[in-house]
Amino acid sequence: MKKKIFLFLFSLCLFFVVYNYLFPAHRAINEEKAQFNIEASLLFTEFIEDSKVAEFKYLDQTISISGVITSLNSNDITVSNKIFCNFDSMLSKLKVNDSIVIKGRCIGYDELLQEIKLDQCSIVK
Repeated sequence: MKKKIFLFLFSLCLFFVVYNYLFPAHRAINEEKAQFNIEASLLFTEFIEDSKVAEFKYLDQTISISGVITSLNSNDITVSNKIFCNFDSMLSKLKVNDSIVIKGRCIGYDELLQEIKLDQCSIVK
């Protein structure tokens, strides 16, 4: 009887450990500290020069970029014609040609559009 109870409790603990390993909690990018603070044109230059090295360095990292807004839509903006930033909520009081600092997660470089993509972005200033 004690063996069955021990086996049941052990199986239950093992299940929770495996479940938490396979399904971790979602990251809150806006609460994380940026790993890199970089100017938008310098980030783009790194991706153009050697995209594999830049992806290894920046992919899935929280980064903070600074630049000028060149395109503005309902849930996304483009900074310096090179960085596409996707926001979870509507943007307010932003205009084209405003200087901005944005924090987000780098999800990669789109070779077709020649843009670096960031998601879960938030405005730093």
